[in-house]
Amino acid sequence: MDKKAGVIKRYFKYALIGLVTGTANGLFGSGGGTIAVPAMVLLLGVEDHKAHATAISIILPLTLISAFFYVKNNFVDWALTIKVTLGGIAGGYIGAKLLNICPARVLRRIFAAFMIAAALRMIL
Repeated sequence: MDKKAGVIKRYFKYALIGLVTGTANGLFGSGGGTIAVPAMVLLLGVEDHKAHATAISIILPLTLISAFFYVKNNFVDWALTIKVTLGGIAGGYIGAKLLNICPARVLRRIFAAFMIAAALRMIL
């Protein structure tokens, strides 16, 4: 494969990952990270820590777009939003700090456990 075809293939992967991640985020209100992280690791060869951190950066603009439509259609419970956001801010800080000290193998297992638990919860 020549260099130009390789670049095109890589950009196609970027666009596909973004499209699927954005669709999941907009449709389900979350879930973009559960798609973006494994896709970056498996399809792009990104190291686990970078994939998790990058997913957070990707999710922000996706969430802003989704939130705009949710707010516009009056789907937001503002009292609940404020209460959960306070805990979420603390949790985001703690999670970011833990990412720095968590080995990639452990991180991958924790992430897999969360994905399996979420899948089982949705099925059952």
